[in-house]
Order: sequence, then C-alpha cells, then structure tokens
Amino acid sequence: MRGLQAPPLGRQCRVRCPHPALNLPIPRQMPSSHPLKVLVVHCAYQYRGGEDMVVEAEIAMLREFGHDVRLYERHNDDASGMSVLPLALQTIWSSRTTRELKALCEGWRPDVIHVHNTLLLVSPSVFWVASFMGIPVVQTLHNFRMACLNATLLREGKVCEDCLGKAPVMGVLRGCYRESKAQSAVLASAIMVHRAMGTFQHKVSRFIAMTEFSRKKLIEAGLPSDKVCVKPNFAPDPPQSNHAGERKGGLFVGRLSTEKGITQLLQTDAMLDPERHPIQVVGTGPLEAEVREQFGSRYLGFADLNTIMGLMQSAQFLLMPSVCFEGALPRTALEAFCCGLPVIASRMGSMADSIVDGETGLLFEPGNARALADKIRWAVDHPEQMATMGRKARQTFETRYNKSSNHDMLMAIYRDVINDQNLRATGGRGLK
Repeated sequence: MRGLQAPPLGRQCRVRCPHPALNLPIPRQMPSSHPLKVLVVHCAYQYRGGEDMVVEAEIAMLREFGHDVRLYERHNDDASGMSVLPLALQTIWSSRTTRELKALCEGWRPDVIHVHNTLLLVSPSVFWVASFMGIPVVQTLHNFRMACLNATLLREGKVCEDCLGKAPVMGVLRGCYRESKAQSAVLASAIMVHRAMGTFQHKVSRFIAMTEFSRKKLIEAGLPSDKVCVKPNFAPDPPQSNHAGERKGGLFVGRLSTEKGITQLLQTDAMLDPERHPIQVVGTGPLEAEVREQFGSRYLGFADLNTIMGLMQSAQFLLMPSVCFEGALPRTALEAFCCGLPVIASRMGSMADSIVDGETGLLFEPGNARALADKIRWAVDHPEQMATMGRKARQTFETRYNKSSNHDMLMAIYRDVINDQNLRATGGRGLK
C-alpha cells in the first residue's frame, strides 16, 4: 500500500485511496455489550495540566470497563529548539504521525480513534489517516483552540471573541499564542490550512464538547452542528472520609493565574474576616507570591488528589472565580460535587451552564470581588441551605458525572460513529 501523502488544498479534496477493510464483512450494527478496541491519540503539553489528567483518567476508565485501549502519544517538549519553519510544517502536517499511526492501525485495526490534543506535533493529519484507513474518529475539544489562538476566548483579563468564526488574523497580530506573533502565525496557519482542506468538516466523525455552552461556541466557530455532541468529564468517588464534624469555610483549588480569577479572590479575601469567613487556597502558578502574602498559613501550596478530596469533605463551599469561559466544567468542580460540596462560581460560560444557582451552588457577577464577598458571607450565614445544595450537588454527580454514566455516554458516541462508518462501507446512509 502506498504511503499517505498530504492532499492538495481545496474545498473538494478527499482521500480517494480504498482501504482493505472495505472487502471484509461488516456488521450492520455494533452490539452494545461488545468491548471495543480504542486508539487514543494525544499530544502532551509541556506543562502538565488538567487535559493530560483527563486523558489518563478516561483511558483508565475504558480499561476498567474491559476495552482494549492503546495510547499514541507525542510530547510538545520535542518541539523545543525547533526553528519556525520546520515546526510550522509539523504543526500543519506531521509526516511522522501519519507514518506511525498508519502502521499501528494496519497492525492492530482499532474500532475507533479518539483524539484529544493535536497541537503541536501530532497535527490534524491524524484525521486524514483515520479517513484513509476507514476508521471512525472522534475528537474531544477541551478548550476553544478552534476559535481562539490562546484557547480561552480571553484577552487582557476580559472576554474576547474577535476571532470567533473568522480567520484568526487579530490573534496573530496580537501574538495571542504564547505572546509570540511568530508562534501565533504557525498555529493560525495550521488552522486555516485545514479549514481549506475540509479536515474539520469532512474527516472527523464527531466532536465532543464538554458542555452545551462550549458546543454552541464551537458551532459559532464554524464546526458542523450535527457533528458536535456533549459529554462532560467525570470524577472518581472520594476515599472514605474520617471527617464527621461541621463543614467550615471556603476552598480554592487550581492554577494561581489571572484567568482563574485570582486577582478577584485576593481582593475578596481582603474584604472578609478570616476568622469568620476562612478561605484556604491550594495550587501553584504565576500569582503564587501574591497569594502567599495575602493568605499566609491558609495557602497550602500544591496538594495531591487524596489531600484535596479530604479538604473538600470538610469545607463548606468551593470557590471558582474564573474570568474566562471554561471549555468544560473544571474537574475540580466535579470533584467538589462528588464530595457533596456546593460551588460558588462566576456566572459565565460553562460554569453558568452547569451550576444551578441556589441548587448546586451560587453564581455571582464575573470579576466582581465585592459580589463574591457577599456570596461568601451569605453562605457562611446559611449553613443549612448550603448543606442542602451539597446534597443536590452529590445527586448531580451520581446521575451525570460518575464513572459509570460517563462510560455509557462515551460508548453511545463510539457506537454511533462506528455504525455510521459501517453503513457507509456497506452502501447505506452516511454522515452528512
């Protein structure tokens, strides 16, 4: 079989090569109880973050339910030291990715390919490999990279949608990716080339958004609405708690950075009595020095998951003062729901979409430190209402964010795209 080559640019370009699977008998429907062979593709970030953790957790979950899972992973550390032109070419079309994935698929033949991050070194060429091999492919979109070079729809601490649904020209001129015009141009080139090639329109079977809010934004960015579905993240059940006393105080867990609302959190804490309204902070990041100075012994630094879950089981509420649209309800919020901990969050994006004000938490005006302080005071003064919200948060976790229900959601997506692929291969109805 000849090697897979980058196709010419143009709206109507297609991979025309036949694949061996078309000569094999293919079932009309995939049995719902049949274990699957799943190839997970991910390009790990230089600084390990929540997305990398989600990928690992999802792989472990699939294996726990009996599926045969293999991981194809590259790491963006390998991009260090590369000059702009070679890196740009790899970001647009990675010959190494196409070669290695094609060999892996020929030898193992997965039922479905699940892509997470393609930036920088995997590249969207993975979708052409999947199409060439006749294997359905889904991609989880953990952020807004399709619509914004910095992936957050945030600029200078405020929401920015200047590139939403457009060519990211402003993102390049402003150097929105890593504060570099050169690197922004590399990323913008990859996005625009694959838009022109029809990669996102025609070579991806299904996109997975984390919330309905994210789905709507991604459709505004140009993704086909019939290919974007919603499946949230999940959280594990907490270890057995030894905490039997009254819950007390607030807890922040996350990156200590501007987009997470740390500036507002610092201002809010200065308005409160730390004895009556105690707040503990867990995490690291660029604003760590400021947090350490303000919170003193209430700043706990980095903590492992078991420690965090223990803190959540003794706190009265979790604080999420983000000033950016979160691509998903953050894993920290899911862990809070799991622990029966209500969330006080900014009324914006996926948080407003997922936290029901007065039922599973409280919402406040984004960026308003005084409004956050008022919510904290109310929460401390109304422990019974907060306990009721905590029980509702736990119920929400059990019905939507636990491992078993999340597995069922993912299987429904997998089997849908597998059956669509089978129908196309046997001459039936295909994806539009």
